[in-house]
Amino acid sequence: MAKPVKAVKSAAEKAIGTKQKRKQIPDYIKTPLGVKSWDEAAEWLAYRNIEDIECITPDLAGVPRGKMMPTNKFTSNTALALPSALFRKTISGDYPEESGDFRYDPNDGDLKLMPDLSTLCAVPWESDPTAAVICDLVDPNGEAVGYTPRAVLKHVIAAYAAKGWTAVVAPEIEFYLVARNTDPDYPLQPPTGRSGRPIAGGQAYSIAGINEFDELIDDIYHFSEAQGLEIDTLIHEEGPSQLEINLRHGDPLALADQVFMFKRTLREAALKHDMYATFMAKPIQSAAGSAMHIHQSVIDSKTGENIFSNPDGSESELFRSFIGGMQHYIPRALVMLAPYVNSYRRLAPEMAAPVNTAWGYDNRTTAFRIPTSDARARRVENRLPGSDANPYLALAASLACGYLGMVNGLVPTDPTSTTANEGEISLPRGLLEAVSLMEEEEAFGSILGREFIANYAGVKRGEFETFMQVISPWEREFLLMNV
Repeated sequence: MAKPVKAVKSAAEKAIGTKQKRKQIPDYIKTPLGVKSWDEAAEWLAYRNIEDIECITPDLAGVPRGKMMPTNKFTSNTALALPSALFRKTISGDYPEESGDFRYDPNDGDLKLMPDLSTLCAVPWESDPTAAVICDLVDPNGEAVGYTPRAVLKHVIAAYAAKGWTAVVAPEIEFYLVARNTDPDYPLQPPTGRSGRPIAGGQAYSIAGINEFDELIDDIYHFSEAQGLEIDTLIHEEGPSQLEINLRHGDPLALADQVFMFKRTLREAALKHDMYATFMAKPIQSAAGSAMHIHQSVIDSKTGENIFSNPDGSESELFRSFIGGMQHYIPRALVMLAPYVNSYRRLAPEMAAPVNTAWGYDNRTTAFRIPTSDARARRVENRLPGSDANPYLALAASLACGYLGMVNGLVPTDPTSTTANEGEISLPRGLLEAVSLMEEEEAFGSILGREFIANYAGVKRGEFETFMQVISPWEREFLLMNV
C-alpha cells in the first residue's frame, strides 16, 4: 500500500517543484524585448529554443541588411561583417558613380556588426523558432561608422546630452494596404476586405473600416506583442485602406528601432493575408499620401522637466527657438524626410500635407503643429516627414533642426491660425533641389556629419538618375502624338 502513496507523493512533489521553478525564471528571460549581457542572451535564446538569429541593420533607405546564422554561432562570439559599399547603394540596388565628395572605399573593406542586445526579440512570423537583433557598425579600429543611419541619430542624441537635454519623440506611421501587384506598370488597387468589396476612401477614423481587416490587425497586434513593440492606437485614415499606427513616446533611438521593426512586421502580416503593406509617400495618384508625423519634446536630463515650458506653465524661449530652428533648417534637411522622387508628390497643395514651414496651435494644415496639451506635455509635431523616410534619419534631421534653433536662439514667425497648405509651395519641389540645399548648409556638418552628408547626397543623386531612365505614362500620353 505504501508504494502507490509514495508514487503519488513523488508526482505531486515534482509538479510543485516545476511550479516553483517557473516562478524562479528571471524577468530578463521572460521579457519579449532585449537583454543586458551575452550571458542573459544565451539564456533568453535557450528558453525559447531559438534555432536561428537574424543580425540586421538599417541601410540608408531603412532596408534591413545583415546575416542569418545558427544560434550557437551567434553566442560563440563569431565575427560578423558587411561590405561598406552596402551603405552607398541606391534603393534600386545600383551603385552610383563617384562625384563631388561621394567616394567609395578603395578596398571595399568590411564593417563589423555589433549586436545591440537591448533589441533582441523573436521573429514571430517564422515557422522555425527565430530571433532578430539590430546591430551597429564599427570600422576595423572599433570606431563607430558615422555615415550609418543609427550612428547619425546617436550623434544627434549626444549633442542634446552635452547640453543636459533629453529628446522625447512619438512617431505616427501611416501606410496603405493594397492588393497584390506583380506588374509595376499597373496602378495600385485597394484590397478586398471581409465584406468582399474593395475599401473606398473617406473612411477616416472609421471603426467599420478597421473591422474590414480584423484578422490582419489581430496578427499585427500578436506579432507586435511577441516583439515587445508597443502600439498606442490604430486608426483608419482618409485614403482607401490607409491605416495609421501611433507609438508611445520615448527615447529617439528606441522609437526609431521600433519603426524599423514595425515596417517589417506590417509587411509580413499583410503578406500572410495575401496583400501588401506599403509605406510609399504617394502610392495612389488621387488619394492622400502617407506621412510619418513626429511629436517632439525636450526634457532637462537632471530634473525631468519639459524645457519647452517655464515654471509657471508658459512657453519658454527654448520652445520658440526650437520652432524657429524647424522653420529655418527643415527645408535644408527635407531630403532626409522626403527621400525619393515620389516623396514630393505627397507635398502638394490641398492634399492634407504641408507645403511650407508655417506653424500654429492645433492647426493640422501647418508643417509644425502645437497640439493642445498641458505644460508638461508641450511638444512640437513635425508633419513634413513621409512614411517612406528612414526613421533613424528622419528623427535625426528633425531633432537636429530643433537643436540648432535652440543653440542659436532663432526666432519663429508668428503662428498661423488660417489654412496654410493651399497656394504657393515654399519647400524644395524635387529631389535634386533638396539634395543641394542639404549640402550647402554648413551647420549640418557638425551635427549630422560631413561624411554622412556626402554619402547620402551621392546616393540620392544616383537614385534620381535611375528614375530618369524610366519613361512615364504621362510622357506617353501627352508627348507621344503632340510634340
